Amino acid sequence: MEKNTPVQKFRAGTVTASIWANKSKDGNDFKSVSFEKGYKTEKGDWQKTNNLNVSDLPKAIVVLSKAYEALALKDWEAAEGA
Repeated sequence: MEKNTPVQKFRAGTVTASIWANKSKDGNDFKSVSFEKGYKTEKGDWQKTNNLNVSDLPKAIVVLSKAYEALALKDWEAAEGA
C-alpha cells in the first residue's frame, strides 16, 4: 500500500499545516488542509495532537494562513492560464 504524503507543509515551531491532494467518490480532485502540534511525552517520545495551547494560536494562524495562501494563489494561477 502506498503511503499518502502531503503536497506541501508549513511549520512554525511545533505546529504544522499540511496540504493534501484528494479525489472525491465521483473522481474530482480537491485539496484539504490538516494541522497538528508535536510534543514530547514525559518519556521523551514525540507525539502529535490537534489540541493547542493559547501560545500555539499565533503559530496555527501563520501556518494555516500560509496553506490558504498557497491554495488560493495556485487556484488563481490555474484560472489565469485557462
